[in-house]
Amino acid sequence: MRKLGIDYGDSRVGIAITDSLGITAQGLETIHHGGNDKIVLKRLEELFNEYEVDTIVIGMPLNMDGSKKERVEITNKFIHKLKCKFNKMKIEEIDERLTTVAAHKTMNFLDINKKKKKNIVDTISAVYILEIYMNKTKNALKDSI
Repeated sequence: MRKLGIDYGDSRVGIAITDSLGITAQGLETIHHGGNDKIVLKRLEELFNEYEVDTIVIGMPLNMDGSKKERVEITNKFIHKLKCKFNKMKIEEIDERLTTVAAHKTMNFLDINKKKKKNIVDTISAVYILEIYMNKTKNALKDSI
């Protein structure tokens, strides 16, 4: 079963997915939704039908000091929609601090064109969110042995 990572934003949502063995994470796409969550939920449903996904991993946009602001509340409302629509799916929240910064550093290192950056930054951030989750679960497994 695969894990699907989400970097949820006001107008764009980055999507990443693991391989079928759950070893690697790769960027899948950016959903441009302009504030309409129905577009995101519909596309997620299509992706769940295409891939065998058992877990949704969504980034939680905490402030650098760990405090919560309006963005966290908006993300929580979206998570509620996910839970209502995909109630059999496991949903995990991951601290996404600095994932966008890391995504920009990666794009700068790869010398990606400025115009293209806007379309892929959220997808790369979703990959980082998914990788954080994968490392966390791998370390938890090691600690339990």
